[in-house]
Amino acid sequence: MPNFFTENADLLFQFENLDIQEQVGILEDDYAQAAHFDYAPTSYDDAIDNYRRVLTMVGELTAEQIAPRASDVDLEGNVLVDGEVRYAEGMRQALDELTAAELMGATLPRKYGGLNFPTSVHMMTTEMISRADASLMNLYLLQDIADTICKYGSEEQREEFVAKLASGECTGAMVLTEPDAGSDLQAIKLHAYQDEGGNWFLRGVKRFITNGCADILLVLARSETDTKGARGLSLFVCYGDTVKVRRLEHKLGINGSPTCELQFDDTPAQLIGKTKLGLIRYVMDLMNGARLGIAAQALGIAEAAYAEALKYAGARKQFDKAIRDLPPVTNMLIDMRVALESNRALLYSTAKWVDLAETLAERVEQLKQKDEPYSDERKRMKKAVGISELLTPLTKYFLTESANRITYDALQIHGGTGYMKEFNIERHARDARITNIYEGTSQLQIVAAFGGVLRDVLGEDFDAREQATYPSELKKAADQLKTIRALFREAAAYVEAQEDRSVTDVAAKELVELYGFLHMGYLLLDDAGRDERKKLIASRFAVDALAKSRKNFESIMANQFSDLEHAGEILG
Repeated sequence: MPNFFTENADLLFQFENLDIQEQVGILEDDYAQAAHFDYAPTSYDDAIDNYRRVLTMVGELTAEQIAPRASDVDLEGNVLVDGEVRYAEGMRQALDELTAAELMGATLPRKYGGLNFPTSVHMMTTEMISRADASLMNLYLLQDIADTICKYGSEEQREEFVAKLASGECTGAMVLTEPDAGSDLQAIKLHAYQDEGGNWFLRGVKRFITNGCADILLVLARSETDTKGARGLSLFVCYGDTVKVRRLEHKLGINGSPTCELQFDDTPAQLIGKTKLGLIRYVMDLMNGARLGIAAQALGIAEAAYAEALKYAGARKQFDKAIRDLPPVTNMLIDMRVALESNRALLYSTAKWVDLAETLAERVEQLKQKDEPYSDERKRMKKAVGISELLTPLTKYFLTESANRITYDALQIHGGTGYMKEFNIERHARDARITNIYEGTSQLQIVAAFGGVLRDVLGEDFDAREQATYPSELKKAADQLKTIRALFREAAAYVEAQEDRSVTDVAAKELVELYGFLHMGYLLLDDAGRDERKKLIASRFAVDALAKSRKNFESIMANQFSDLEHAGEILG
């Protein structure tokens, strides 16, 4: 039987080396939840065993049931009939299967019907679902809106909305984008107002809303009409049956996921948390989670594309041999494999930091309520938050850009056949293209990561790694990473010394990439200490990363961006 978990050696490796004992202990209230819920773990080993069983089940479901239907879902798409969106039949079946497996509330508290899983494990289910059908992942990941209601809503709102989302009884949507407010969410105009009784209502239009036909909508709206920018925005929850779906978008990819334009006509809504904090606190937190999910989606698509390319290259013969044995093709496949494993190391490292930041925040609150000292935990929490806030956009940037390259090369390996609808690879290439656009474009991820890069948030970690001793087979790779760090430091100093902000902004991409190469390289060196085969991956990665780093360094130091002042002449 095919299984996207047990048959993926690298995913299994990441699971075996998660090392999230502290995070799980806090999440499980030091395993006190076992006294209240029969299916709660009694120890860390018990929790890991439970995660393994669920992941194995998801691996089987995605490989055997969901993946074989994905092509039909893509071709059938969604239709709008009399104002009602109808999913493709395969999509409806998949949602029913995920609901039956009780996966629609993976990270939600057991109190509301969830599995109480850490983000790290949730991202593994997300990766596998994305590998099977990227469109399905969009609907699956929208359970994150329930997390937002759990964190910032009232107890009444949790009881009204969260349990319905966790059970799969209701689907959800994150309703942010407008015709004139895409990446610039501060420009949102959809109006939120109150009647004399203090009840809230919404009026306006939203566009490009993933699963906008959902039962429960989490909506960002302007509640302060006399203000502009982020401070005037608040977050609301409402029911979708009070909203009109004006149209479905016709897209390049992820065709099984409906993207809607919505009309709010005095729609009754409930305020989440406090006014004016909708964007600057609640949505930013929500989007960070979504960005990590999109990174996992990109990784799943890339894994699917690589598997198709590897299979095709082994079967297709040219010049009396399988094309897999032709050096140019072999080299492409190796590069794809190294990219996948470095990306996976980055994703799950980031997920662990996110888990640590969130669980330590929970621990600090617990200690506060008990009137116990919490300064040490607070200090560690702040560090974890800083690292996760750097790594989340960096991870989305690297994994989504990489997915586009991998699917491009996988299609190239197929040759002309890959351009045909009969082969899955053309769908993967189309699906990958959206990942570095939605939930913040790659350019916005660079902006989000740049501050942490300039502050050298991982500096202490890099210092320690430079002092570490590595086996002789890895010494060259370790030295190459030291060179990358020296290049980064010199380039960063040069960029910070520039007085022209536009030059600094453009050079940010090269600096963020340098920092990302360095971090991923050290993650792979760690992995190489646990698995002999990983030494080959780490060595290959370091060679390629150093070459790219030198290019980035030369681009910055040669001030190749100085021609920005002549943009008008160049562009015409």
